[in-house]
Amino acid sequence: MWGRKQPSRGDDLNQLTRILIERLEKKGMEPCIIHGFIRDLANTILVNPHMNLLQINKQLHFLGWDGFELDYHTLELAIACFEAEGLEKKPARWFEINFKPHNVGVMG
Repeated sequence: MWGRKQPSRGDDLNQLTRILIERLEKKGMEPCIIHGFIRDLANTILVNPHMNLLQINKQLHFLGWDGFELDYHTLELAIACFEAEGLEKKPARWFEINFKPHNVGVMG
């Protein structure tokens, strides 16, 4: 914003996204799968932005996320992140390309 330096590639994620990632970790999600979950959540919301929490959880379970139950607060935080990032105007893989898990070793 005003007077801030331009973000480096490591700063691509905004504060809301960092909070979302931390919240998912606290809810027990492994850092190495968070980017995939957020990608699937973003795609689910982009395909049908009028889904309610129950419908979104059902779709996420269909996609293989049946071990995780999204709560309302986390959903609202995710939507705020997507809106802040302008995700509806970016390619579907934007988050996956720009997200670097911080607690994961380098994979060959």
